[in-house]
Amino acid sequence: MSTHLVVSAEDVIDQQPRAQFEAFLDEHRRALNSCLDGLTEEQVRRSLVPSRTTLLGLVKHTTFVEKVWFDEAVTCRSRAEIGIPATPDESFVLDEDDTIVTVQRAHRDAYEVSRHATSSLGLDDLVHGNRRGPLPLRWVYLHALREFAQHCGHADILREQLINE
Repeated sequence: MSTHLVVSAEDVIDQQPRAQFEAFLDEHRRALNSCLDGLTEEQVRRSLVPSRTTLLGLVKHTTFVEKVWFDEAVTCRSRAEIGIPATPDESFVLDEDDTIVTVQRAHRDAYEVSRHATSSLGLDDLVHGNRRGPLPLRWVYLHALREFAQHCGHADILREQLINE
């Protein structure tokens, strides 16, 4: 279980940028993780759009995103070493053993590892494991925040469709 203190964006208005980035990232991580709460296994696997996107697949994909940006980029380990798909599209594919509980747990575990992986880095420190070349941690945080925010919007729409059926 995490010992990470839950901080909201409102709590960090007057704090340093690092604390602000982390608070916003964590709010989006929690929102994505909790979008599965109160739904059935059938509902979260239901396809409501022409793409592979399902609510469960979306949370599984954000676990992939965590590992790409906070493991691959930081540690320079390959996706094969990390044990994640080679492409983002593949990260939406659900296995038979993917359930609300297992996907939420994997997602929480991934973002706990992300926090640890970056805890000793400064915002201007470079990470070297991304295909774009060396990137400052600040850029990684901004990219992840943008992606998590987009996926929170996707999750909101999918969840609304499921609840209003």
